[in-house]
Amino acid sequence: MKALAARRRHPAAIAILLMLGLLVTGFAYAAVAPQPAQAEASTAQDVAAGKQLFQANCASCHGVNAEGRATGNDDKVAGPALAGVGAAAVDFQMGTGRMPMRAPTVQAPRGEVQFTQEQIDQVGAYVASLAPGPAVPSEEDVDASQGDPAKGGELFRVNCAMCHNFAGSGGALTRGKYAPSLMDVEPKHIYEAMDTGPQSMPVFNDGNIAPEEKRDIIAFLKAVEETPNQGGHALGALGPVTEGWFAWFFGLGILIAAAVWLGQKSA
Repeated sequence: MKALAARRRHPAAIAILLMLGLLVTGFAYAAVAPQPAQAEASTAQDVAAGKQLFQANCASCHGVNAEGRATGNDDKVAGPALAGVGAAAVDFQMGTGRMPMRAPTVQAPRGEVQFTQEQIDQVGAYVASLAPGPAVPSEEDVDASQGDPAKGGELFRVNCAMCHNFAGSGGALTRGKYAPSLMDVEPKHIYEAMDTGPQSMPVFNDGNIAPEEKRDIIAFLKAVEETPNQGGHALGALGPVTEGWFAWFFGLGILIAAAVWLGQKSA
């Protein structure tokens, strides 16, 4: 007993106990913490085919092994490393025609899709094999009919409207960048954008916005698309900018024309 008591009073005893406590806490957290979304099981053939497509179409910017490449100009990155971006990022970028990028610009615009869905899935399988990352959402995850548009509208106004406009019509950002319009965008691409944070958009993972809430936002955007403009032309749904432009150029134009006509009548 005296020997045990002496060990307890040893100066290193507290440090050892703290280290053991941290180790136990770390292992316990690793066991219960939510894991990153994994891509669906892909065959070795899909991964191999995806690697071939990647090296033929993407490696010039992203590197042969998706490690990223620098331009040689102040170490600016031509194409970022892709380990950990997951199949969802590949499906969004290639499925909306943003990649392969047609020319170096401040932002990749939406364009014509260059690959079949099977090829996109294969490239996604290869990228997903590099490191865990967000998976392509299921049909249930993006089913707008199961979402709540009212709740989605609240979430959208809090998290998205400052860039994408209150009606999802898009808007300008700094340094030539912009938040694109969300009208007529496939539901899965809306979900993937929230999950992966393309361009200047932040990442809204499941800890920020739960999968059910993402579906609610999709339901809201689809409801906006289907809502008729009871007041007439929406003018792009860009708010006071287009409304003010219309008032100045058309409203004042009509008043000036009327004033000139009246002046000529009285002359």
